Amino acid sequence: MKTGRFRPLQHSIIAAVLAIAAPWGVQAQQALVAAPAQPLSAAQGALLNVVRDSTARFKDVSIAEAEGYALQFGCVSGPDSGAMGLHFVNLPLVASTSSGASPLDARRPQIVIYEPTPGGRLHLIGADYLVLADAWNQAHGGSPPELMGQLFHYFETPNRFGLPAFYTLHVWAWKDNPNGAFVNWHPNVSCTAFAGQAP
Repeated sequence: MKTGRFRPLQHSIIAAVLAIAAPWGVQAQQALVAAPAQPLSAAQGALLNVVRDSTARFKDVSIAEAEGYALQFGCVSGPDSGAMGLHFVNLPLVASTSSGASPLDARRPQIVIYEPTPGGRLHLIGADYLVLADAWNQAHGGSPPELMGQLFHYFETPNRFGLPAFYTLHVWAWKDNPNGAFVNWHPNVSCTAFAGQAP
């Protein structure tokens, strides 16, 4: 059997497939090389500004907790693409938005996201908008959600979170993401300092 060397393009494709197929529960060991950041459109910049304005008070995690947000899922890390961090979820808001009882509103994220620091504090890094797919599709005629022109990502079930299928949109409003402001994973977020519970 004749063997040959991989061409760089083939190697890149295989690496990408392996990264996607790798088990989700593995702790991130190193960040992916970031692609050059794309300039934001006017609508994307406006969305980032709305998220910053409406979540600034949550830099103090006790305020988020007082407003009904609670830690779910531990600290979410990926196989080699960084992490998502600590998700503080407002479950009633998830339910009411998914069903259409409350509108999808950039000023009211279902989730606020923190990164644990070595000193034990939590650093606000972004927000996440999450709706359950079946309830959303029933209430909205099957149209996937979008927020100020930004389409949500779809997660099927089963998934690592134990949730039914859902749509999600991460907005990295407080920690610049070199891969883009609206991607799921942040290569410069780490769960290393997480001790297993919120302070």
